[in-house]
Amino acid sequence: MSRTVRRADLRAVGEVRRALRELLRPWGRADSADVAELLTTELVTNALVHTDQGAEVTASLAASRLRVEVRDHATRHPLPLVPAADDGTHGRGLLLVEAMADAWGVSAHGMGKVVWFEIDAAGSGPD
Repeated sequence: MSRTVRRADLRAVGEVRRALRELLRPWGRADSADVAELLTTELVTNALVHTDQGAEVTASLAASRLRVEVRDHATRHPLPLVPAADDGTHGRGLLLVEAMADAWGVSAHGMGKVVWFEIDAAGSGPD
């Protein structure tokens, strides 16, 4: 699956979720699919909110592993930070990714970066 999301188009997040759900349907792991949708939503939203350009979302599914990548044009690497108590719901996305994915990371990509996560079919996150 590959989708381009235009700058500030938060409505596209739902379309990305639907495409991911369709990709994951044959996988037969509803619990892992729910986690994947949540984490993908967090990464795509972060890319749209914290960068001045759009993003490219790719997801690849092997028999035992899902990998989702979100490429954007900002070079600053995000860090999972514990938000202030009065910060509402902002700042928790990468903490969710860190807690629920089996693996995740950030790597440089051209004039930007790729934030990615992986989920194993055998589980939906670290124990």
